[in-house]
Amino acid sequence: MTEEQCRQARRYLAQAKRVVAFTGAGISAESGVPTFRGSDATWKGIPAAVASSIGLLEQDLTTAWEWFDYRRTLLKAVSPNAAHIALAQAEKRFAEFLVVTQNVDGLHQKAGSARVVELHGNIWRGRGLRSGRRYDLPAAPLPALPPRGDGDEPLRPDVVLFGEMLPAGAFEEAEIAAARCDACLVIGTSGVVYPAALIPLAARDAGAAVIEINPEATDLTPHLTLSLRGRAGDIVPRLFEDVA
Repeated sequence: MTEEQCRQARRYLAQAKRVVAFTGAGISAESGVPTFRGSDATWKGIPAAVASSIGLLEQDLTTAWEWFDYRRTLLKAVSPNAAHIALAQAEKRFAEFLVVTQNVDGLHQKAGSARVVELHGNIWRGRGLRSGRRYDLPAAPLPALPPRGDGDEPLRPDVVLFGEMLPAGAFEEAEIAAARCDACLVIGTSGVVYPAALIPLAARDAGAAVIEINPEATDLTPHLTLSLRGRAGDIVPRLFEDVA
């Protein structure tokens, strides 16, 4: 990232009243959150993609929960990084500010962000298999698997699994915000997961300045206003230094 690129991004933000920050796995990876990506990512000999699939949950709810409680255990000691904190602090400086995240780790809320749309759910919650009711879960490890809600209803992880649709209303809320924002930050996402990757494109099509922050080029890069190369924790705080 050059100084001129940074100044240009600040100018876009200084002129904005409505901002959407669209975040992906990269922002949390900087906090030490494992991504479990790649063909060699396994758990107990099970490919991570299979462990995170609706197929395994329907076949063996207890094993599915063992996988997700293992992930929750890894996340217990993880803290928000400078990028999460900068976004939370920036929320108060704009008329409208919305974080739209593909992450399930809850780090944006932990950093203090009040308005967060979780496209893929939250690993710290469970959802009733019959009722769909959401429950906040105790810290990992859970005392019994699967956890249960009212009336002894078994819960499932409140996350979007491979083979499932996004939660009702989440994508629509994000898309509406993107279509009316003045600036959209695209932070730490490869732009290959759909329909989530349509969010920055909706902002671009509506005339917003769309600013990418990523260590490397992505599928979205050619379609965006400005692309800043580097770590989110280094760049995001700098973008708001001169924003009133």
